[in-house]
Amino acid sequence: MAIYELRTYQVYVGKMAEAIRVYSDFGWPALEKGGFDDKLVGYFVSDTGDLHQLVHLWKFDDDADRRNHWSTLFKDEDFVGFAGKIRPLIISQKVQLLQAAPWGPHP
Repeated sequence: MAIYELRTYQVYVGKMAEAIRVYSDFGWPALEKGGFDDKLVGYFVSDTGDLHQLVHLWKFDDDADRRNHWSTLFKDEDFVGFAGKIRPLIISQKVQLLQAAPWGPHP
């Protein structure tokens, strides 16, 4: 059964433009180059409600697939370099594992 992982990063107020630049220049290229973007459903930036958030949703075959994805990704030199650049801009990280409801569409 597929599982979804919702990751929400709270960015320091006034640092969102820099966070977007770092993701655009280093994060996304590292994900694409390493083929790590194949599990990604999408990236989002909050516009209302809780502001200053970067949100991304991932879809994995199961928990083993999820764990393998993250352990492999954090061995990638380009992604680790990006992580060092983005971490100072982040206050907190929230990770939720979700299962699809038995009705409705699923990505």
